[in-house]
Amino acid sequence: MPDSAARPAAPKAATKPPVKAGTTVPKVAGKPAGKRSEPPAPPPPRGRRPIPVRIVIFAVVVLIALAGATGYVLHQASDRRQAEQAAARADAATPRLDPAQVLAVPHLVVRNTALGPNYGRLALVPRSNPGGPRAITDTFCDRVYSNASGGICLSADRGAITTYNGHVLDPALRPTAAVKVVGSPSRARMSPDGRYVASTVFVAGHSYTDVGFSTVTEIAEAGSGRGLGNLETWQVVKDGQRYKSVDVNFWGVTFGPDDNTFYATVGTKGTTYLVRGDIAGRRLTTVHENVECPSLSPDGKFIVYKKATGSASGRHWRFTALDLATGAETPLPETRSVDDQVAWLDNSHVLYAVPRGSVGSGRTDVWESPVPPLATGAPTLLIADAESPASVPG
Repeated sequence: MPDSAARPAAPKAATKPPVKAGTTVPKVAGKPAGKRSEPPAPPPPRGRRPIPVRIVIFAVVVLIALAGATGYVLHQASDRRQAEQAAARADAATPRLDPAQVLAVPHLVVRNTALGPNYGRLALVPRSNPGGPRAITDTFCDRVYSNASGGICLSADRGAITTYNGHVLDPALRPTAAVKVVGSPSRARMSPDGRYVASTVFVAGHSYTDVGFSTVTEIAEAGSGRGLGNLETWQVVKDGQRYKSVDVNFWGVTFGPDDNTFYATVGTKGTTYLVRGDIAGRRLTTVHENVECPSLSPDGKFIVYKKATGSASGRHWRFTALDLATGAETPLPETRSVDDQVAWLDNSHVLYAVPRGSVGSGRTDVWESPVPPLATGAPTLLIADAESPASVPG
């Protein structure tokens, strides 16, 4: 037989479907033909480092402190609200007088410091019953002074930015002309005839015990509010010679019975002096040493002032009476160190405010003291919850 008949037929090789001309067959790089692609294996897990114990403890302490502080603030706010509500209820239950009726009789004008919605308002009490009910006005002041001609009111608006205001008051204690105020109110006065007003404000520091305190003291016409200039721009005569120094400070004006004379304090080179002012001549003459915040008696014969003893850090003030005719000094029976400018109740007694409790508490009372050698006796509490007193004959 032929060989072709004896051999079986060889199997046919697999054939691929024909590819049309112009067609490109896609290729998968790196993958063998005919195998499925597998998802990549996840990276091996990384080990987690434990948080140090000290960090955990610190975080816990911080959280506890924040919780405590928040609780304290909320508690304080709650106590304050309760105190304000109690003060408002007490104020609403307090009997009040009619201001017009009190203005018609001899009376005292004060700044009300009783806690409640009327704190800081001008108040009036009859001289016949100063510790009794009081009349409350609509006017707020930080410092006030009044006489039969009217008065002056200095105030601070303590908002986001503190601003200061000054106004002349008419005899009914209504604000009229504005006066320039450039700092925190400290002292205020009106001349007996109502022609002039004076103001002292702090522009550095907040107390006469502060190191480096600075004041601005100005006299202004009451009718228009026009200022006569900072007293630092006036001529100063000391020991008969014109005196100049960059460190001079003036404060605490008190007016004489005429239209021209006043007294005040000047501080320079660590010493204070009583100066007599001449408005017409814009001149100030030193009269007596170691005098602060003078207040002239209604008859013009005596000045009561603060006399300093001790060092600057441990300063103590003693109210003292100066006889202008003889120069004789007599301490008042008030032995507490009081930072105030007294106001005369009459020709032999003065009024002043004394803080109740800690300084800065906002609670003050008005006290009365006799002025030796004009009168004798001991200081007495006259008006509770009041300050910045002034006596008006009515």
